[in-house]
Amino acid sequence: MQKPLITNRFVERFNLSTPIALAPMALANGGNLAAACARAGALSLVGGGYGDLVWTQREYSEAISLLDGNQDNLSRLGCGFISWKLAEDRSAFDWLLDQPQKPAAVMLSFGDPTAFAKILSDLNIPVICQIQTMAQLPQALDAGASVIVAQGTEAGGHGMNEREGRNTFTFVPEIADWLAKHSPQTILLAAGGIADGRGLAAAMTLGADGALIGSRLWATTQSLATESAKNIALQASGDDTTRSSIFDILRGKNWPEQFDFRAIRNKLHRKWEGRIDELRSDPAAAMEDYASGAGQEDYDRAHITVGQDVGLINDISSAEEVIDNIGQEAARLLNGGNTGKIATRRLA
Repeated sequence: MQKPLITNRFVERFNLSTPIALAPMALANGGNLAAACARAGALSLVGGGYGDLVWTQREYSEAISLLDGNQDNLSRLGCGFISWKLAEDRSAFDWLLDQPQKPAAVMLSFGDPTAFAKILSDLNIPVICQIQTMAQLPQALDAGASVIVAQGTEAGGHGMNEREGRNTFTFVPEIADWLAKHSPQTILLAAGGIADGRGLAAAMTLGADGALIGSRLWATTQSLATESAKNIALQASGDDTTRSSIFDILRGKNWPEQFDFRAIRNKLHRKWEGRIDELRSDPAAAMEDYASGAGQEDYDRAHITVGQDVGLINDISSAEEVIDNIGQEAARLLNGGNTGKIATRRLA
């Protein structure tokens, strides 16, 4: 790992070379991608997602194996879970906490994190809470979060619906101002629409200590997404994505009403737009069509999970290259276009 060009409390707290965290993308962010990001100096969160025990065991164990006992790299490896799903089945969460290598952090998203955050805090494992509204911020802090992720609706995959959600550009500075007044020790990460050094530099200028990045690292050689899905994403722009509950219904995912899902707006999605209640009341045939499409990698009938920053993704390269490029570009911009090590802190 190279020495950091950007140094701040997030970098120092998690032994990073760049203020980037890998988003714990369910089913896309497995052991190979997580290990690559940890080696590259990012905080690396395996996509524990829905808490599938077998999947989490396999992928987290692969990351541990690929890091081959290197304690620096292992110190950057953690996991992420969906809080409402953990309330139904916490077996993967419990398995993770029983491992000899303590996770660097655990991220909790979508739902009340309190019960699980207390368990983590009692074990001195840093708690990262992802939020989508200002109203969720006090709950996350009361639960014991030492890192807050401010997720805008630009993000791919699950997030707050467009009516209640926030744009990253206004959400991050509002949270930064609130934290500076009420909880200045709390680290803040921005999420949603950040795919390059410009986005990372902008987020940090707005008051974030770094960024949680999903879509850009989804589009890497180590991601579990299929090659055909990645190649389709390369041809897409941000205009080609949309948020709705359609793909959750088609996959039988019973998400709380306030959260929905951003993906590429394909033929199957267009078919059901304006007919969501009809789809929800009788989904069987549509679910079968979706499952067939997914099995055949037919992305007119199956979803591709990317955010509005998909139009900024121009190649499928390694995670190490992506992280280095983002970090280098952000450092130049934050340093006024000059090279050299810089230090940044959010003002309290």
